Amino acid sequence: MKDGKSFLRNVIGEYMTELGRLNDKVVLVNADLAGTCRNTDFTEQYPDRSFNVGIAEQNMVSFGAGLAAEGFVPYVFSMAPFLTMRACEQCRTDVAYGNRKVRMIGTYAGVSGGISGATHWAIEDCGIMTSIPGIHVFEVSDANQARNLMKYSLESDMPMYVRCGVEPTMNIYREDIEVEAGGSIEVKSGFDGVILCAGVLVQFAIEAANRIEMKTGKSIRVVDMYSLKPLDRQAVISAAKTGRVVVAQDHNVIGGLGSMTAVVIAEEGIKTKFKIIGVKDEFVAMAHAPYLYQYYGMDADGLESAMMSLFE
Repeated sequence: MKDGKSFLRNVIGEYMTELGRLNDKVVLVNADLAGTCRNTDFTEQYPDRSFNVGIAEQNMVSFGAGLAAEGFVPYVFSMAPFLTMRACEQCRTDVAYGNRKVRMIGTYAGVSGGISGATHWAIEDCGIMTSIPGIHVFEVSDANQARNLMKYSLESDMPMYVRCGVEPTMNIYREDIEVEAGGSIEVKSGFDGVILCAGVLVQFAIEAANRIEMKTGKSIRVVDMYSLKPLDRQAVISAAKTGRVVVAQDHNVIGGLGSMTAVVIAEEGIKTKFKIIGVKDEFVAMAHAPYLYQYYGMDADGLESAMMSLFE
C-alpha cells in the first residue's frame, strides 16, 4: 500500500498463497523472477509446488502446459514482454492450441517498467495475446479486482493471460467486486461522452472525468474494460451512442483496446467522435513511467484534453 494505492504485482503475487490454500493442485512456475513477480510467499509456503525453470521463458510456458495436461492448475509468471514475445509460439501452440488451462501472469505491462526501457516494456502484448484463439485476456486496475480475478481464474475453463503494471494504482472497488470473462465495470456514470480504459489508466480516467464535470457540467462515463478478450461489446455500443468515445490503454495505439473497440463500433455502424490514446507507434528513450504517461497523454491531463477535444 502507498497513500491509498496498491502495487498490483504485490497483490497478485501475495494472493497466490491463498490460491494455494484453496486448491492443492495450484502450482507456480517462474523464470528466475520470483522477486520481480512477488512469488516468494508462495514458494516459501509451498516449495513442492514451486518451479523455477531459470531464464528460459519458452520452457517455462511449455512446462506449464505440461503441468496442466497432468491435471494441475499452473500459474506461470514473468515480465509481460518476455512472456508474450519470447514465448509467443509456446503460448499459441502449447497452451492455446492444446487448450491447456494455464494462467499466464505478465508484470511490467505497458510502459510501467519506466527506465528499464523499451526492452522491458510491454506495449505489444495485448495485440499478440488477443490474436491467439482461445486465450482470455485481462488487465487489472485495482487491488480488490486483482484478487477476485485471481480467485475467478481457479474456476475458469480457458487459458488466461493477465497483465499488470508496476506503478501504484488507486484503490477503486469494494472487496466483493465481481469479475468475469466478457465483463466490464462502469466506474462513473455519464451521458455526454465515455472514456473506455483499462489497468493503470482507469485512475487517470476517473480524475479526468471528475475535472470535466466540475469545470463544464458535462457528465463523462468511465468504463473499466478489464476483460480485453472477450470484450464487452454492449459496453462499447452503449458508449458509442453517447457520440463521444475516448479509448485509453497503456499499450501501442495499434492492436490494443482502441483497435478492438473501433472494430465493434464500425461493425455496428454507429456514428461517433472517437479518439485512441496510448503509446504512439514508435520507440522513445527510457524515462520514468509517470513522465511517459504524461508524454503520451495517458495521464489525467491528457485524457481530459482528449475528451474535451471531442466537444469542439
